[in-house]
Amino acid sequence: MGDYTGFLDRRSQLGGQYGFAPSVLPQGLFPFQSYLVDWSLRKGRSAIFADCGMGKTIQALAWAEQVVRHTNKRVLVLTPLAVGYQFVTEGERFGIACSRSRDGSLNGEKILIANYEQLHRFDPSDFVGIVADESSRMKHFSGATQKYVTRFMTKLPYRLLCTATAAPNDYIELGTSSEALGELGYSDMLSRFFVQNDNKSHRMQQIKDQNMERGAKMLGGEYYAKLAFRIAQTIQQWRLKGHAVDPFWRWVSTWARACRKPSDLGFDDNGFILPALSEQEHLVKEKIPFVKEGTFFADTPFGLHAEREERRRTIEDRCEKVKELSAHKDPVVIWVQYNNEGDLLERLLPDAVQVKGSQSDEEKEERLIAFLKGQSRILITKSKIAGFGLNFQHCAHVVTFATHSWESYYQAVRRCWRFGQMRPVAVDIVLTQGERRIRDNMVRKSEAADAMFGKIIKHMRDFVEIDHVVDTEEERVPEWLSMRR
Repeated sequence: MGDYTGFLDRRSQLGGQYGFAPSVLPQGLFPFQSYLVDWSLRKGRSAIFADCGMGKTIQALAWAEQVVRHTNKRVLVLTPLAVGYQFVTEGERFGIACSRSRDGSLNGEKILIANYEQLHRFDPSDFVGIVADESSRMKHFSGATQKYVTRFMTKLPYRLLCTATAAPNDYIELGTSSEALGELGYSDMLSRFFVQNDNKSHRMQQIKDQNMERGAKMLGGEYYAKLAFRIAQTIQQWRLKGHAVDPFWRWVSTWARACRKPSDLGFDDNGFILPALSEQEHLVKEKIPFVKEGTFFADTPFGLHAEREERRRTIEDRCEKVKELSAHKDPVVIWVQYNNEGDLLERLLPDAVQVKGSQSDEEKEERLIAFLKGQSRILITKSKIAGFGLNFQHCAHVVTFATHSWESYYQAVRRCWRFGQMRPVAVDIVLTQGERRIRDNMVRKSEAADAMFGKIIKHMRDFVEIDHVVDTEEERVPEWLSMRR
């Protein structure tokens, strides 16, 4: 029976325990935070997908402190730019010794904090554990960089991934996370639980034909139709096998915990109720509407190229509207997508500071910290630079332009609208009539993401409830396998 149970366990991919039972955790942790830290330490290699403001920083520090106590060796904490400053501040508040290392030096505390960009300066043999804060950033790295981060992590026995709620239908992120933790690799995950959509070639040919026709009619050129087809090719080509939905999420539940509020894990939501959020659209009219040659009416943009042209033409109108919306005395975060938007806004708003890609990491961090400390009233930046990990809860006003990226928009808003925010948060979305399709697409993605994450919580809940009462060291046969015997 023991051999058969082991066989079932291997087939179900319910990985084992690689960790240890923790000692006394910091008293300031909420019950759900203590549970997550305890669970992740016993696992040894795990991921915490918890929403913004749920205390992932202190959970990561408490985890790292326990690993240091257990092994008397170092733990490396990787963070996005300027987030290391918040880690040190949080460590001081909870009495957890940690220090930053900007040049790869090992001087200081045994919990070392560094930016992802500095990882190449470190040797994995100097550490026993690693925390990847805002680990969803890994999927944005180039293939070589992402592989380097993964290889570094897999050389250490203790690993923790922390990020705000992962995009719930983003299987790439789940695959890279699993691989970094030593679970199934991305390709193995796909082959085990997923299947390619049926009639792919036929369906893609239909999409190609439709976009070629629309492109020829609306844009007057085959080039743009081909561009639209390439965009269509990014449509998700994989779907969960019909019989693998429950096994897949049960497998994810063995190495990850996901929650948007404590009650998702069976705890009280007291103290974790978000303030009101108001999202208001501001439609900017072009001073001189664009009329394509040979027509009498304003053209509606179709395709990325046309949308970029629309933004280029309307940059002054849109930025003037942002200036108008920012005309008050409270802090404001302005999220842009192009450098010319940020540069123009920086000229229009004298009390603003811009953080952009051409600056050094040191200058970026200095400017972000100045905004965090209240030394700068307005911050202008891009989501890919400052949209991960930073806590702007001192600010309750977000201004952004329309975007197709659900993750960029979500992360940008959640820098301010997060647990711990004491005021209602206002989000102003500036767009033109030609960008209405972009905004509608974003609303659709947001609704789909909420629905998908609800399904994730539903699939995880039963397993998490079992985890509360069953000894995690005990070997057990999962119910979905028992039913099939």
